[in-house]
Amino acid sequence: MGRMMKGLVKRGRGQWTMPERGRMRIAQFAALFCLCVALIVGCGGSQTGNAPAPDATGTTGSTSGGRIAMGTTQKIETLDPADAYTIFGGILLYNLGDRLYTYEPGTTDIVPQLATEMPTVSEDGLTYVIPLRQGVKLHDGTDFNAEVMKFSIDRFMQNGGGPSFLLSDQVESVTASGDYELTIKLKSPFAAFPALLTFWGVTPVSPSSYEIGEGKFKPDSFIGSGPYKVASLTPDSIKLDVNPDYWGEKPANDGIDIQIYASPANLYNTFRTKGLDVAYQTLDPEQITSLKRETSSGGWEVIEAGTTVVNYMTLNQKVEPTNNLNVRKAIAAMIDRNLINERVFQGQAAPLYTIIPPAFEDSVPVFKEAYGDGNFDKAREFLTAAGYSEANPLNFEVWYPSASTIRANVANTMKQSIERGLPGLVTVTVNSAERATLSQGVDNGLYQTVLLNWYPDFFDPDNFVHPFLSCDQGSPETLCQRGASQGNGSFYYSPKANELVTKQRAEQDPAARAKMFKDLQTLLVEDVPYIPLWQNKDYIFVQNTVKGAAIQPTQQFFFWQMSK
Repeated sequence: MGRMMKGLVKRGRGQWTMPERGRMRIAQFAALFCLCVALIVGCGGSQTGNAPAPDATGTTGSTSGGRIAMGTTQKIETLDPADAYTIFGGILLYNLGDRLYTYEPGTTDIVPQLATEMPTVSEDGLTYVIPLRQGVKLHDGTDFNAEVMKFSIDRFMQNGGGPSFLLSDQVESVTASGDYELTIKLKSPFAAFPALLTFWGVTPVSPSSYEIGEGKFKPDSFIGSGPYKVASLTPDSIKLDVNPDYWGEKPANDGIDIQIYASPANLYNTFRTKGLDVAYQTLDPEQITSLKRETSSGGWEVIEAGTTVVNYMTLNQKVEPTNNLNVRKAIAAMIDRNLINERVFQGQAAPLYTIIPPAFEDSVPVFKEAYGDGNFDKAREFLTAAGYSEANPLNFEVWYPSASTIRANVANTMKQSIERGLPGLVTVTVNSAERATLSQGVDNGLYQTVLLNWYPDFFDPDNFVHPFLSCDQGSPETLCQRGASQGNGSFYYSPKANELVTKQRAEQDPAARAKMFKDLQTLLVEDVPYIPLWQNKDYIFVQNTVKGAAIQPTQQFFFWQMSK
């Protein structure tokens, strides 16, 4: 990772922005992307040097008495669920609030939380009736009911925060159809809607403490219904106390004290010297390797998991030479993911062969089957079909955000490998641009290929096909003029892809949806608007005195499961 170098991260539905400001409405592009983890890195804190730093309680060293001392390099931008749109902010809200639906710990099975049953869905797929739990109180003593939930969802959609489009694009109306019954009407059928309702921002907040209105946010506090309350929040720390009146499973600890560090070095050194119980997000690859090597002698545990974040190359079909399908296929065959993993990530990543991550049963490694890794003989065949030879070599460009050392290393590793594997036939030019310039250029179709990544909003394969393969306006001749693939920089337009994306969104039968996802991945490998590259791994580092720490399959971290 280097020293928390910031790049660009892609999130949401198509604007490009720094992740600390939230994943805004159309596909965003790359925040700081640390080598060791696929999550966004903030840069808060004011500590320097290598000495153990004070924890959130103001004392040096790990906490006692059942409280957990955690360290991170993540910056906390906001705790307002209507505006929070970063991964770490979402993890905090998952521990501070509840949602209508959640996931059974250790699984990807959706289960009711503040709802008492899965929703009843009308035959046309537009109306969801949700029975609600009784006897729940918010942190300020407010009774939870349908009116509170309606207020919270309306506020999420109307206040104009970064994630507001997630519901406002889908929801026609929200009605308190009973004291403990909510009725939501959609604008169009959306089979993934229950998964969307697990999003951290769709959580009840107190109507007496929050307002509905454009930009009316409360970034420094949270009053909801979850297992923890916010005891204090500063730029360098956050302290979470157990909610004594929580209706559900009580935390196995007495609270969480989170210290925000200025650098991975500070986080690493404080953890190694027992100044922290838990270190989470984000350490350099060398530091991760060291901690993994020293688990027995050091007295700590390294918990490793995959992520749902995808890293990929987008190929612009509006410009030469990537407007040529055989050129796109040749590039797909040239790329050696295993080499990238070894040289750039020290093995702390996983090769990715489709845009739907392997965390989903619907994932099919189509690029591995079709193109392999560093298959230069196959690449030569495609280049010959496209009219290229040593006398007429292919020259193409790879762009990346100038602040991202990771993507710089990936791009240059690709260049060296390709030019060595196809000498005289292919020349790769590596270029970078500042975030704003690059984002504008992607939107306007200026670049041949760009290295990007994508953070999903909710756990459903739709989050990996709709933002990549759909287009709202265009034609096979003009390509995509407005829509997701235009915002992604590929300008991909396929009537068949549009049809499949729309159908899977309306389809309630999982088996039928699975077939459509397979067909969409087949289109992806046939048309090559994107080339999937890698997924990073996520890590939690815990002292042996801490039990119960785990990264969920949905990428959440349930603080309440930890004990000391």
